[in-house]
Amino acid sequence: MQAFSVEKGIVIPLDRPNVDTDAIIPKQFLKSIQRSGFGPNLFDEWRYHDLGEPGKSCEGRPLNEDFVLNQTRYQGGTVLLARENFGCGSSREHAVWALDDFGIRVVIAPSFADIFFSNTSKNGILAIKLDETTVDNLFDQVTAHTGYELTVDLENQQITCPNGDILDFEIDPFKKHCLLNGLDDIGLTLQHKTAIETYEQRRQQEAPWLFT
Repeated sequence: MQAFSVEKGIVIPLDRPNVDTDAIIPKQFLKSIQRSGFGPNLFDEWRYHDLGEPGKSCEGRPLNEDFVLNQTRYQGGTVLLARENFGCGSSREHAVWALDDFGIRVVIAPSFADIFFSNTSKNGILAIKLDETTVDNLFDQVTAHTGYELTVDLENQQITCPNGDILDFEIDPFKKHCLLNGLDDIGLTLQHKTAIETYEQRRQQEAPWLFT
């Protein structure tokens, strides 16, 4: 997966609590197990006025102009600002895939659903928990200033605001290590590739009947 170091990006404010994974990527898109291609259908039922279907092009679909992803001032944003309990509902990893495919690198919220929170770091997205007062202030700043950007530095665990204010955040050291080095579960396993191959070769000699 893509390593994470520093991300400077426009903030997209999604001012809704308890956003569940079916809202992030509706159930009809779960047929695919590929990690790519979900970006155009991110928040599909809020983003468009018609029903999206797998394999259906989103070009020309009627847009909900009131939805934040469709507003010109937030185009190209890579930092999603959300409310409490973001990512609740079913445990579908597709929700994180959709955010990643759209280009979201950071999600900031007061709280996250546990499984969604775990899935973010395994797919290269940095999920940051900040207290509600700080999140409230960020929402105020984002809506008041067009093109509002944050710089997120994972190594130093700091968020730098346009006015120079610095917000510190906490992260599990293991998750931080994986994000900084671009290691998902497969990548972590492949770090031991030599030892695994040595073991397999030895087992083939010790119990050849298992390999016939």
